[in-house]
Amino acid sequence: MEHLGVPEGVLVMAETGFLKKGTHSAGVARQDRGTVGRVENCQSGVLLAYASTRGQVVLDRELSLPEVGTQEPSRCTEAHIPQDRPFATQPAMARRLLERAFQAGMPAAWVTGDGVSGDHRRLRQWGEEQERASVLAVSGKALVGVDGGPRQVKAVLAA
Repeated sequence: MEHLGVPEGVLVMAETGFLKKGTHSAGVARQDRGTVGRVENCQSGVLLAYASTRGQVVLDRELSLPEVGTQEPSRCTEAHIPQDRPFATQPAMARRLLERAFQAGMPAAWVTGDGVSGDHRRLRQWGEEQERASVLAVSGKALVGVDGGPRQVKAVLAA
């Protein structure tokens, strides 16, 4: 915060994946990795970065644990995953990362993220309650509010 923090800074949520061979690393499972376009053995996680006119940095991260992975206590022990670490969706992890940044007082005028975060209605609503501007990508399957009212429509890209 001391070196990069400015009031007009931007918090950037991003999901990422790491291809892995074997199954001994924490969180490794066969899962869809958009970066390679198919189901592969990999780890995935959520990153929270910060960008300002002074520079950029990865502020925080969480490793995604596939639901099946948290149900295998011996594998969790081997991978040094705490027994009380529950399964969490990537949008839930993104929210935790943002909560920690907000609690730490990270100055940010904007929050931005891709479709994984943007498609998650509860994360968008929670973000709006934080009274911070946001720009989140949404896919054509996401329901978005219209004119601040209760009516929701599917998001579409106008040609």
